Order: sequence, then C-alpha cells, then structure tokens
Amino acid sequence: MMTTLKAGEFIGRMRGQVVLDIRTPAEFAEGHLPNAISFPLFTNEERIVVGTIYKQQGKELAVLKGLEFVGPKLKKFVLQARKLQGALYLYCWRGGMRSNSMAWLLLTAGREVYLLEGGYKAYRNHCRELISNGLKLIMLSGPTGSGKTEILHQLESLGHQVLDLEGLANHRGSSFGGIGQPSQPTTEQFTNLIFEKITEFNLSKPIWVEGESQSIGKVSILNELFSQMNCCQTIRIDPPTEERIERLLRDYAGFPPEQLQRSVENISKRLGGKDTHETLEALRAGDYRKVTEITLAYYDKTYDFSMARRNTKMIQFVPKSYVPELLAPELAAFAEREIRFE
Repeated sequence: MMTTLKAGEFIGRMRGQVVLDIRTPAEFAEGHLPNAISFPLFTNEERIVVGTIYKQQGKELAVLKGLEFVGPKLKKFVLQARKLQGALYLYCWRGGMRSNSMAWLLLTAGREVYLLEGGYKAYRNHCRELISNGLKLIMLSGPTGSGKTEILHQLESLGHQVLDLEGLANHRGSSFGGIGQPSQPTTEQFTNLIFEKITEFNLSKPIWVEGESQSIGKVSILNELFSQMNCCQTIRIDPPTEERIERLLRDYAGFPPEQLQRSVENISKRLGGKDTHETLEALRAGDYRKVTEITLAYYDKTYDFSMARRNTKMIQFVPKSYVPELLAPELAAFAEREIRFE
C-alpha cells in the first residue's frame, strides 16, 4: 500500500518509523528530517547531469537519462530496503519524480510506503507556519555565567517544555561557546532540529527558551522564532558575580590554554587592546580567575546592550537560591503566578 500524507500527518506518523530521504547525499548533508536515513536515488553527480539535461533539452530526455542511471541500481535498492523493518516513509525535495519512483519500486517489492506530499519543502513550510502562528514563549534571561542552561535542563526534568537552542546548536553562545562541543550542524539542519522540538510540543502550553543572539556560533535562529523571542515575556535572574565567576571557571578553566587564547583573540577588537593584552598575559600565567573577570566585564556590557534593544516585558526574579536544582521549581511556580498569555 502507498499513501500520500500532508506534512502535518506525515510528521505525526513518522516518529519511531523508518524515514528515507531520497535526495542526493549533498542535499541530505545540508539538511534533512531528523532521524531520516539517506537513501538517494541519484548520486550528487548524476543529479547535476539530469538537472542540466532537463533545463537544456527538456523533461523527456532528462527522464531517459535518469532511467539510465537508476536502472542498474534497482536490485540494490530493494535489497537495502529489505534490511529495514516496518513501513517506509519517503520524501524528496518537492514530492516529485524521485520519491514517487522510489515509492513505486518499494511498493512493487511488497513494502508499505508513505509519501510526504510536497516533499522536504512542504515539511519546512509547515513547520515555519506553526511557529509563525505564535508560540507561548517564556524567555529566561541573565548575564553570562548565570547557569541558565542548567536551569532550563532542570525545568525540562520537571516536565516543562524547553527549547534548548544552545544544545541543538552544539554551542554555548559566546566566543568561548564552541570549546569542548561537537561540530555544529548547518543552519538548515539546526532549523530542522528546532522544528522537530516544536512539533513535539503542546503549543497551547508555555515553552521555555534561553535569551540568545540570533547567531549562535555559526548557525542562526530562524526569523519567525527570533522575532517572537524579541518581544516575549522574559524572566531575568542576576546571580552574584562571584557565583558566576565560579561557574565559568568550572565550565572553561580545564580546557587547553591555546583554545581559550583563540577565543580571546576572536573578541580582541571589541575587548580593546589593553584588556586583550592583560587577558592573554593572565592566561599565559595560568590566572584563569583574572581571565574570567576581564572577559565577564565585557560580556556584561554586551548583555546590557543586547537587552536594551529587545522589546521584551522584563520580570525580575530573585530566588531563595541560585543552585539550579533548587531554583528551577521556584522559578516554575513564579512563572505560573506571574505570567499570562493574551
């Protein structure tokens, strides 16, 4: 049986199932549905050849060339699919000839097949529309070293909906944020990871998010989400400076000095010549506390400037303790009392 599904239904039904991306390896590498398996009809080079013929000589000759490439692979596709259990969920770029051709083949081989109507593009459009319709965001804000990510993780463990953008980006946000992290995804795949979380959430309930710049390392938050982050209700925490310094020392002091040096050099123009020199001298001397104090002063100025540009409703929250495990439940109760969505 082959069934074509619209994006919303495809997303709801594909979880825990085998999802096959029929596009080229290059298209897959740029961005794909999370947990999809690359199952390309054409190689990168074959796709270019077929596309060129289509533009220059028309559809009929392009189809013939495509058949010439695909014909010898048919048996291989069927044998590969035999290793996959259950129904197969397929998509290509627009839900066109590539996914339909593969679906026909796998259906002929006796498999249960579901097609994404409109393909990958429809998936992306559907998810953008979900976000554009409005999310009930609560932003947790606070200067560098406040432990916001740890607090969000605690909220998540308590059953609250949390969109951990830094976790999805594999980056902690500052010039030092990539140290000790895995490679970042492409911006396209980062967006798909955001989409995956959004489609798992109950959108009638609040979603917690950390205050971020639009760029997190090398990736960017999509405009539809970032514009809402710029005007959502925001709870600010301000732990004592000494607690923030201690947290940053725990997070970064154990990394190789050369990695920390590169991060300092990346912000040298904004840090200024004098502070850059003193920071690098302290780093060479192993005085990580001084390195932290100088760079933290810089990031505090950057944070204040950034928050002044946002059109957010800022609510100050002073907890009994800044230990994340203790703060999170108190913060959740505070938000339930103080925050209302129109």
